[in-house]
Amino acid sequence: MARARGATGKKASDIKVAILRDDEGQAMGFLPARVRADVGMPVGAPMCDYQALVSAPGVAVDPRRLLAALHVHRLDFCHMQADDETLSRHGRGRADSWIVEVPQGYAAYEAQRRTAGSGVLKDIDKKRRKAEREVGPAVFTAMSTSRGDFDQLIAWKRAQLVATGQTDYFRTPWVQALVEDLFETRGETFGGGLYTLHLGGALAAVHLHLRGAHTLHGWLIAHSPAFERYSPGLMLFQDILKSMDSGPYDRLDLGAGDYRFKRELSNARQTVVFGFLGSPSPAAFVRSAAYGVRQMVEALPLGRMSELPGKAMRRLDLLRGLH
Repeated sequence: MARARGATGKKASDIKVAILRDDEGQAMGFLPARVRADVGMPVGAPMCDYQALVSAPGVAVDPRRLLAALHVHRLDFCHMQADDETLSRHGRGRADSWIVEVPQGYAAYEAQRRTAGSGVLKDIDKKRRKAEREVGPAVFTAMSTSRGDFDQLIAWKRAQLVATGQTDYFRTPWVQALVEDLFETRGETFGGGLYTLHLGGALAAVHLHLRGAHTLHGWLIAHSPAFERYSPGLMLFQDILKSMDSGPYDRLDLGAGDYRFKRELSNARQTVVFGFLGSPSPAAFVRSAAYGVRQMVEALPLGRMSELPGKAMRRLDLLRGLH
């Protein structure tokens, strides 16, 4: 049996949660979605980096039950975990989320990266020494409560989005409220964590990460353009990894995106899939056609032009999520 319940709260008017129950009425799975008309999408998109059916181990669900419970003809997803047996097989493409695992501490991780041929940590050390010679001491702060540094993170991030021609999602009230709520949530097993690096007394880099019981998830990162030549963002990542020796965390998830620094820092990956689950309907037909055009163009030798359909789909999905 699968039924959907509406979430409560002033920010949840479009949120439904499909609750899957066994024959005895015991809950065995949950799937939240933001529903508009007959289409569902991930709750929190575009700010959520992972999606999955939350269920007991080994639970297999007929996807049609999810659609029926949510009263939708189509359910889109963009970062569905590949090991989700119910939904991942409906993916239209894959990507990697890059992960740093340090169960044996930073020193062991550093030796591992050196053995793997990565020189990124050595380069960070060189830039740190140069920055301290030319600017001043490097000071790292974990779980900062500085509102000024938090506000500077948002300002730098917004400037970065504008400079690169991307959508400024902080203009959407719920996004700003979400980020502020997480900054102020400092529970032991969930919340945000503000991490800062100052050089010579000036803020050089600042990150807002999500925190789980043993995992940090890289979320919002920014740095001062004035210190860019020292790679302060990478210096801050290194400081965070070192600080994990004395805390509950042994995993730093850098998220999806094929960036050089993620490849060089990471020593593990989590595959995610994008696609949709649909039943025969105009909504599903339109989405299928869009993916068909995208896959056809991406297969052509058009260079960067072949990326345009995918970029257009992602931009439209971002705008759908924001509004």
